[in-house]
Amino acid sequence: MPTFPNINPSFGLQKRSKPNTIKVKLGDGYEQRLIFGLPAKQNPKIFSLKWENITETEADTIETFLDARNGVENFDYQPPGESSTSKFVCEEWDKQINFADRATIKAVFREVFEP
Repeated sequence: MPTFPNINPSFGLQKRSKPNTIKVKLGDGYEQRLIFGLPAKQNPKIFSLKWENITETEADTIETFLDARNGVENFDYQPPGESSTSKFVCEEWDKQINFADRATIKAVFREVFEP
């Protein structure tokens, strides 16, 4: 299993939760909500990460790794502040070249539950 390169993101990352639920709207404004999927795996995390003012070499390492996954292959990653690694996919990222030999990469990592 590929592991994300050991390049730490900048502080200010964002962690979102998006539980997998199904909502059924009933009459008179009532609503029923159900967990969709196995309870232990129904709340994937979404991390918005940024690597600010890293070297072009580091930026190329990150970009090459993400390009190789092509937005569909999962990889192992341990987000800052988390106690263990999880599987993620990255379907979008962008690179900004700030000045000579310095770049910023922004990426969204979405947790997936796959073997």
